[in-house]
Amino acid sequence: MQANLKTLQLSSVRNYICRLMRILFLSFFLFIFTTVQSQNYLQTIRGKVVDKQSQAPLPGASVVVVIDSLKTLGAATNEEGVFKISGVPVGRRQLKISYLGYKETVIPIIVITGKETVIDIDLEESIVMGKEVVIRGEVDKSQTLNEMATVSARSFTVEDTRKYAGSRNDPARMAANFAGVTEADDARNDIIIRGNSPLGLLYRLDGVDIPNPSHFGNLGSTGGPINILNNNVLDRSDFFTGAFPAEYGNAMSGVFDLRMRHGNNERREYMAQVGFNGIEVGLEGPFSKKHKASYLVNYRYSVLALVALFGVDFGSGGALPLYQDVSFKFHFPTKKAGIFSLFGVGGTSYIELLESEGKKDDTYASGGYDNYFGSDMGAVGFSHTFFFSEKAFSKLVIAISGTRNNIKDDSLSTVDGTPIPSYRNNSSQNKITANYSINKKFNARNTVKTGFILDRYGFNFTDSTLINGTHFITLRNFNGNSLLLQAYMQWQHRFTDNLSLTTGVHYQQFFLNNSYAVEPRLGLKWDIGKGNALSFGAGFHSQTQMLQAYFVETDYTNGTSALTNKNMNLSQSKQIVLAYDNTTLKNMRFKFETYFQYLDKLPVEQRSSYYSLVNTGANFDTPDTDSLVNKGTGYNYGLEFTAEKFYSKGWYSLFTTSLYESKYKGSDGVLRNTAFNGNYTVNFLGGKEFNVSKKKQNKTVGFDAKITFAGGKRYIPVDLDSSVATGAAVYMYDQAFENKLKDYFRLDFKISFKSNGKKVTHECFIDLQNILNRKNIFRKDYDARKEEITTSYQFGIFPTAMYRVMF
Repeated sequence: MQANLKTLQLSSVRNYICRLMRILFLSFFLFIFTTVQSQNYLQTIRGKVVDKQSQAPLPGASVVVVIDSLKTLGAATNEEGVFKISGVPVGRRQLKISYLGYKETVIPIIVITGKETVIDIDLEESIVMGKEVVIRGEVDKSQTLNEMATVSARSFTVEDTRKYAGSRNDPARMAANFAGVTEADDARNDIIIRGNSPLGLLYRLDGVDIPNPSHFGNLGSTGGPINILNNNVLDRSDFFTGAFPAEYGNAMSGVFDLRMRHGNNERREYMAQVGFNGIEVGLEGPFSKKHKASYLVNYRYSVLALVALFGVDFGSGGALPLYQDVSFKFHFPTKKAGIFSLFGVGGTSYIELLESEGKKDDTYASGGYDNYFGSDMGAVGFSHTFFFSEKAFSKLVIAISGTRNNIKDDSLSTVDGTPIPSYRNNSSQNKITANYSINKKFNARNTVKTGFILDRYGFNFTDSTLINGTHFITLRNFNGNSLLLQAYMQWQHRFTDNLSLTTGVHYQQFFLNNSYAVEPRLGLKWDIGKGNALSFGAGFHSQTQMLQAYFVETDYTNGTSALTNKNMNLSQSKQIVLAYDNTTLKNMRFKFETYFQYLDKLPVEQRSSYYSLVNTGANFDTPDTDSLVNKGTGYNYGLEFTAEKFYSKGWYSLFTTSLYESKYKGSDGVLRNTAFNGNYTVNFLGGKEFNVSKKKQNKTVGFDAKITFAGGKRYIPVDLDSSVATGAAVYMYDQAFENKLKDYFRLDFKISFKSNGKKVTHECFIDLQNILNRKNIFRKDYDARKEEITTSYQFGIFPTAMYRVMF
């Protein structure tokens, strides 16, 4: 029933968007051919240069903008590490930063007229004083913001979320292009990392572990159709696919460590945008010209709901997805008291799909239900960074976050279509977080970071379902709270500029049942020379179960009940990774990575069964199986390859492939494929940018494409004869996940245009996803009304468009 709701939501969204895009297509081409001729426009580049480990400012650093082979502009940082370069021509440029005793680096930037380029730069101190090491071409994206990372990690920029075809300005969908990552389906942005459940992914925003940041997301899940995290407010961030450092915990598959940028602290800037994700407005600027404090606010509203206010019906049955969200950050740097920030993100969403009133679209799922779905998510945090000295600083973050679901499903009578209550869910959870850390750089060789995270959870889980069409039973009815404590220490030792060791330990304790884990972590990186590097990572990674699973009620024949899942232990993943990088060729990177993960303490049933919580997240349902014990096991292993040509000479390309196996054992002891074992994923992306103005780079047109091949989804087959006899789906659990649906294939193509005016920048794109209209199978269901197995498909050709103006 919940699965019907989720897929119906996305089918309705898709139909609205497809019709809206027809209008935007014409506007797009009119915009390209009616913009005025360009002039030679200039802009300012500002920023701050700091030590990567200690975050101390580096006064006197040289910052040079490379305009072309004959012209450069430059400046030196002041005593606060701040620089400013005026009169920079718009377009793609390179920023070269050097400082005596530090590794020199080159960073690509995009200069536009509608917004100043403000960038913070980290430099790493050399072990041999006075020695400078140049990183050629584009900044190495394997060099993460987190200095403790050694393997299975890369940084990404907002530009990455925008340029890749099919990404929809969504960081999660962008990450699906990386090696080891697979999208769960077209409808949602859940991502499968190395065969693990999407629920194993951790989202961290400015130091706070946040709940699912997606509209129309289920409580406890990690994805949805539209991301609440707006890429217009994000800064350069990190993404991990395994063996992550000790400061990250309560996750088994990966980490999104996202950072919000600061607002412009010298001038006010505006942004307006309309497209697939909604209608957006953004505002940023200084609170006062006399101070360095700044604000950044972005608001988004469903474009479909706004159009409907004017009485426009796009003809998809009348079901209207409503959503809105807001993101903000207030930044207050001081001279002696440190840096204070107040930040937040939140959103609401609601939809009604009422087949009884003709508001249905069963392209994506079987009908027979009236569905009502509402979800809310929010997180607000206050942070304080204090510098004890040039070598040490601390950071304290206090935050409140929460999420809520309000779900109502009514089945329709096969006799007269009367709605019959079948499922009710009114659940929420909130969290108060304290995250405190101290970072100490002893010298160029040694850096230590230690800290703790204390979460106080509040639960209110209430849901029930209709049994045999006769009576309701309570699945969960719990209201209470508990604590989750995480503490860690990690140390980085750099033997030389080319050899570094990172060690650490993470401790985690869930006070609901006092389950705990001690998790050692290890990372080693060796730059062999001539563009070759080897990396190694290993560690234990533990995670609590989906919180609702702890509170499933078991009803006994004597009329009593108990929470038989409450004492479930933490699940654990023991991981080892080996990687080889080659950057010998200019602007090119090749990477091989192989890994093995042993999964232990997976919850399974006490009776002999295929069932395991390791498969949670394969569909949209909340687990309601009781009497689980941590006796299941599993493993994942694979080989990944990346070939990346960074943007240069007007084009880029990215090729990634992953070959993997993902297995588990239930309480029956049978080794099976997990629900996420697609066996392989291949992505090929590329793009070319052309200058179309008389003045270089004032106007550009870009063409981007993406091809994806992936193994089909695993499924549990339906016994058709037994299903017809009983009037409901009967599954052959002894064949669980043996077979796959047909392999997945998709081709996306994107056209973009950018125009710089005197003080304004226009951007727009058309992204044609699944341009060949490939019918990728989503799932097979039993339809009791037709007494047959039906096939539903993922999105066909799915056009999206966007227009943005910055001034």
